Amino acid sequence: MTKKINKIVLAYSGGLDTSVMLRWLKDNYNCEVVCYCADVGQGAELSGLDEKAQATGASKLYIEDLREEFVREYVWTAVKANAVYEGVYLMGTSLARPVIAKRQIEIARQEGADAVAHGATGKGNDQVRFELTYYALQPDIKVIAPWREWEFKGRMDLIAYAKEHNIPVTATAEKPYSTDANLMHISYEGGILEDPWAEPPEHIFQLTTSPEKASSDAEYIDLSFEKGEPIAINGKPLNPVAMLETLNGLGGKHGVGRVDLVENRFVGMKSRGVYETPGVTILHAAHRALESITLDREVMHLRDSLGVKFAESVYYGFWFAPEFTLMRKLIEETQTKVTGDVRVKLYRGNVTVVGRRSPYSLYDENIATFEADTVYNQRDAEGFIKLNALRLRLGRN
Repeated sequence: MTKKINKIVLAYSGGLDTSVMLRWLKDNYNCEVVCYCADVGQGAELSGLDEKAQATGASKLYIEDLREEFVREYVWTAVKANAVYEGVYLMGTSLARPVIAKRQIEIARQEGADAVAHGATGKGNDQVRFELTYYALQPDIKVIAPWREWEFKGRMDLIAYAKEHNIPVTATAEKPYSTDANLMHISYEGGILEDPWAEPPEHIFQLTTSPEKASSDAEYIDLSFEKGEPIAINGKPLNPVAMLETLNGLGGKHGVGRVDLVENRFVGMKSRGVYETPGVTILHAAHRALESITLDREVMHLRDSLGVKFAESVYYGFWFAPEFTLMRKLIEETQTKVTGDVRVKLYRGNVTVVGRRSPYSLYDENIATFEADTVYNQRDAEGFIKLNALRLRLGRN
């Protein structure tokens, strides 16, 4: 006999999947369902959710503002680590999942719930990200994943169910693709995007202007960093949320941050995703430029050697794993002198670094110059080269 569930906390967005899920949990588990929605910057999607959740069967809805924590602890950490999955994806969805799941467990404890539920499918990465966080923070929690249990085979089935039960949803048979929005990005998957040869239709994009239609005038901005974190734009201090919102607006206006890729999901399949990440695209370019003058060569190379592992850990959902905690400490240590300013030019989808400066700069013009200097004796290079060539020359014998 399966132990009876008394109360479930459902991660709820009000979209197609979780709206159907709320009704299905009530009918199939015959218990109280508390809904929880994390505000990580999806904006207008939150309006009217309380009424909708209770009308569909929830006993209550928590709407938690996690934007500051999301940007400060998760997005900034990824920027400091230069974390990019498979060389392209900046992981806006991946980074949001652990902060959402962490607060869900806290609410489950507060409510005395014995189970949590999420809307991730059995094919995707999010089920892993949510559940690894649940189990890391509360090992004995019961996890319910309706997509792995119920009779529905796909989104068309859900649309039909929602219509039959008068559940208001925005998805339609004509526009069945799935989107995920937060303060860092918007992602698009499914439906018309499942053909990797088909170009994404222009009408789906919400954050960015098409580069072809962007302004023909370049825009220069100065970004200030302190210990690897952005703190000001053009000399104006901004908190993390305002910083990212402002950069999203600037980048979006100039068509910066669109990505179209086929990625390797943790569960083994390949998936086509289209993403808009304007603000963090700018930050990655600027942060890397500042590191180029403030980080020791071997420190930078050591940090970069962890880049693949760090990005995979984020993408796979191991944010609260012990090895990830260790990597975060190393990343933070590398950022102690990544302080200064970077000037970038935004122009029709491109971010170009045009200047960088720092009080901790290791760049010395007197040494790097091609003009005459008294610091570097060029004759010394001959011995350096011959010593490094020794094993190569011996190998020819």
